[in-house]
Amino acid sequence: MHIARPGSALLAGAVAVTLSVTALPAAFAAPSSSAVISEVYGGGGNSGATLTRDFIELANASSEPFALSGLSVQYLPGAPSAGSLWQVTALSGAVAPGGHYLVAQSAGTGGTVDLPAADATGTTAMAAASGTVALVSGTAPLTCRTAADCAADTRIVDLVGYGSAVVREGSGPATGASAAASVARGTSLADTDDNAADLTAGTPTPVNAAGETSSGSGPGEPEGPTEPGAVRIHDIQGTTRVSPLTGQSVTGVPGVVTGVRTTGSRGFWIQDTVPDADPRTSEGLFVYTGSAVPTVAVGDAVLVSGKVAEYYPSTTTQSLTQLTAPLTTVLSSGNTLPAPVVLNARSVPDAYVPTAGGGSIDALPLEPKRYALDLYESLEGVRVTMSDTRVTGATTAYDEVWVTVKPKENPTRRGGTLYRSYEDQNTGRLKVMSLDPAQPVPTADVGDELAGTTTGVLDYASYGGYNVQATRLGRHVDNGLRREVTRKQRRDELAVATYNVENLDALDDQAKFDTLASGVAVNLSSPDVVSLEEIQDDNGAVNDGTVGSEATLKRFTDAIVAAGGPRYSWRYVAPENNKDGGEPGGNIRNVFLFNPGRVSFVDRAGGDATTAVEAVKTRKGATLSVSPGRINPTSTAWDSSRKPLVGEFRFRGEPVFVIGNHFASKGGDQPLHGRYQEPERGSETQRVRQAAEVNTFVTSLLKADRSARVVTLGDLNDFAFSPAMDALTRGRVLKPLITTLPRGEQYSYVYDGNSQTLDHILTSPGIRRLDYDVVHINAEFADQASDHDPQIVRIR
Repeated sequence: MHIARPGSALLAGAVAVTLSVTALPAAFAAPSSSAVISEVYGGGGNSGATLTRDFIELANASSEPFALSGLSVQYLPGAPSAGSLWQVTALSGAVAPGGHYLVAQSAGTGGTVDLPAADATGTTAMAAASGTVALVSGTAPLTCRTAADCAADTRIVDLVGYGSAVVREGSGPATGASAAASVARGTSLADTDDNAADLTAGTPTPVNAAGETSSGSGPGEPEGPTEPGAVRIHDIQGTTRVSPLTGQSVTGVPGVVTGVRTTGSRGFWIQDTVPDADPRTSEGLFVYTGSAVPTVAVGDAVLVSGKVAEYYPSTTTQSLTQLTAPLTTVLSSGNTLPAPVVLNARSVPDAYVPTAGGGSIDALPLEPKRYALDLYESLEGVRVTMSDTRVTGATTAYDEVWVTVKPKENPTRRGGTLYRSYEDQNTGRLKVMSLDPAQPVPTADVGDELAGTTTGVLDYASYGGYNVQATRLGRHVDNGLRREVTRKQRRDELAVATYNVENLDALDDQAKFDTLASGVAVNLSSPDVVSLEEIQDDNGAVNDGTVGSEATLKRFTDAIVAAGGPRYSWRYVAPENNKDGGEPGGNIRNVFLFNPGRVSFVDRAGGDATTAVEAVKTRKGATLSVSPGRINPTSTAWDSSRKPLVGEFRFRGEPVFVIGNHFASKGGDQPLHGRYQEPERGSETQRVRQAAEVNTFVTSLLKADRSARVVTLGDLNDFAFSPAMDALTRGRVLKPLITTLPRGEQYSYVYDGNSQTLDHILTSPGIRRLDYDVVHINAEFADQASDHDPQIVRIR
């Protein structure tokens, strides 16, 4: 499985599109249980205006994200004529719990202040004094022209009429809108279905999903606070994962600057030097400055005013408590920083996270002495330190490295941390990034060390969860991890391997072909059969209908010869265009390479993208109806997913059946560190169905010949302890070989610092004498040709 992700510098206003859209009632009683239109301004760019654009702001008073994919905001003039049409602006993303979402509309020629970065942008020219705005489930224009007709339209989620608008909720429209004034709900976002009562006129205050605002005061910076206020950081953080002050403005929060981030999600961390006695309440806090580079320095004593917000990097993650739209006063500089909290095997609990029966853990009181994620949450924004940490996930392209503060926690033979079960999480893993451009994260492999102390601020992000933003990095110790080379098969051994080559196509650089080819020829010692996953068509992600892979495979097999390997032949079944998942236009598929000098392929015509291969019983045993062929390719189990490739080989006169697989990815599953516990593994359902299809086919082969030699292998995108593996092995028709290895060697893939197994080789009972090996050449290394390690079985 290859998991795509954006850059590590995640913008603190990004929104996620994950939830489905359903028709909702026209309005909600106060307080709203979902998103509402919180502010409307049509005077942008008019004479007398400060802001240059019109805008519509949405807000969410609930504790759950409100998805906007498929929704729209629509505008109608205040006194619509028969020819007046609703003007539509499509939305995407989501409104975070307690968050806002800003829709920019038409710009005028007046005004001096821009809106903060909009989350959606339309071209509607809204009237300053009168009009109607609706939040609509769908993007088809509304057709209603009266308040009664619109109230009956169940697509309308919320509606605001202002000025003299005919279409409005309740007793009348909101009043007072002008070139200088918007109409807005109060901080409670009360929605009584009466626009006149719920919204009042005032200075426009647009807020986007990142919490950024426009000051509305033109050039110049407003002055920050000069005296400490009544609220301290621990009051903001509270005793749960969500601040009790979310959405509220606070003034003069004191703290010392402990870290500054000048790229990506810009801002700085402050920490209170006078903590309270409650271990649940964090004394650290992130101050988000948006696009502005922070002007403070580490050691500055500051007072910060702003709005408390919970930033959810995605709809399934936990949140980061932060102050947005800050005003900051520096009182003094060069102050001593608070002593960092030590993270080690003694301080980090062995239990990972509390359960909420699959629901949100946001409101659960923290138990930092019991659960690791509760401890990390109680230290959100706080200085921490750790000593002599072992690298469990190699340095990534995003300059991140995974370490463990628990060196004895489920160690692998080569220095990683093994992921053993859904119930046995590794609590000592933390991702490390550097805040100091002069001290970047070193290029490290699994098993290396960051010797001495690594110190920084504990943060939370969507990828990997809790992480340390390092202000000081330990010294990199290279422990000399080496790529493995498996032994050559003997003359009487059939060697069959699986290798995910990560979206290989003919347009890739020669260096990628050469490195992958060396893996086959040298590290795998030239197996007789290689089942490849993620071979793309000849022009890769160019979406022009190409489905053949001849040029890709020619380059790859040429590179294998150049690396000292044999001249491989190949077989595959070309997919239907864009029917097998992966990159659009890439037409990913499984492919067999085989060495014709040692093994022969039995070709039987008739196999294509939609024809199912079947087991055929003969007097001499089982054969295939087509070869190569696909297992039940029209089954819905394979929708938008790779279909298994089946081939009949002969080695020393004996038939061997090989099934190459690439099951559906884990994309969309809830993260281990997320707000929903236990996490939902939604993608698992399809893999279980796919595994059942393969099991049914293998069972049919064994019914035709109970001694048939079957090798099922590939990237199954699931663990040895998963329901998918249970479905694949049901009836003991297949044996997973990964479980035959010593526990510390049962992995082929590293993700978020966990060494785990997604790739597998399984054999039928007819295969009695074998030698199996996972060949570690990629997953543990910063420099890798693929994110998967290949595997090989040698059958006598």
